[in-house]
Amino acid sequence: MSISKWMSWEAGVDLAAMTTAGMSMPNIIVHVARMVHTPVGSAPAGMILYAPNADAPNAAAPSVMGFVSTNRKVAEYFGPNIFAGTPFEKAPTLDASIDVDIAAAYATASVRVAGHVFEVRLSKFRPIETINRPSMAMTPFTQQGLEAAADEATLTVNGIAATFVLPPVGLGGGAAAVYSPAGVYAR
Repeated sequence: MSISKWMSWEAGVDLAAMTTAGMSMPNIIVHVARMVHTPVGSAPAGMILYAPNADAPNAAAPSVMGFVSTNRKVAEYFGPNIFAGTPFEKAPTLDASIDVDIAAAYATASVRVAGHVFEVRLSKFRPIETINRPSMAMTPFTQQGLEAAADEATLTVNGIAATFVLPPVGLGGGAAAVYSPAGVYAR
C-alpha cells in the first residue's frame, strides 16, 4: 500500500465521551499527544470537540471544536489530509497549549484553547496492546500503535468536573478512554 498522508505521535491521551447515554456520537472529544509528527512539522497537537448541549433541542454550535496545536501548520494538516471525508475535514485550526504527563499509574493532558482549559486524567489501565485497525467511516485511515484502555477517566473544564458517559467503543474503533504511547495514522 502506497502512503501519501500520515501522522504519528508520542504520548497520546484520548477521551471520547457523551454527556447523555445513547447519543449517536460523542459530544466531548479530547484527543491530543505530547508530540505529533507530520510531513509539515512536529508539535504537541490533536483535536478538541466540546459541545455539552448537543443533545438539547435547538442545540447551539459547539463551545470549542477544532484541530489544536502549538504549531498552526501541524494543526492545519489534519483536516484535509488525515480526516478528509469526515465531519472533521473542515474543522477550524485553533492555537493551543498542550501539556501531557505520563506516569505508571496515570496519563494526563491539559489543553488551553479558546479561553477554556480542558484537563483529562486517565488511570486504572488495562495492559498495553498493539493495534492494527483498517480504515472506517469516521477514521478513513489505517491505524497502528500501542494502546492501554483506561477504566477510569475524569475531565474538568475550566476547573469544573464534567459529567459524562463513555461509549462502549471510541471514534477510532477502540476504547473511548485510552493512553497511547505511540502510533500512526496513514492513508
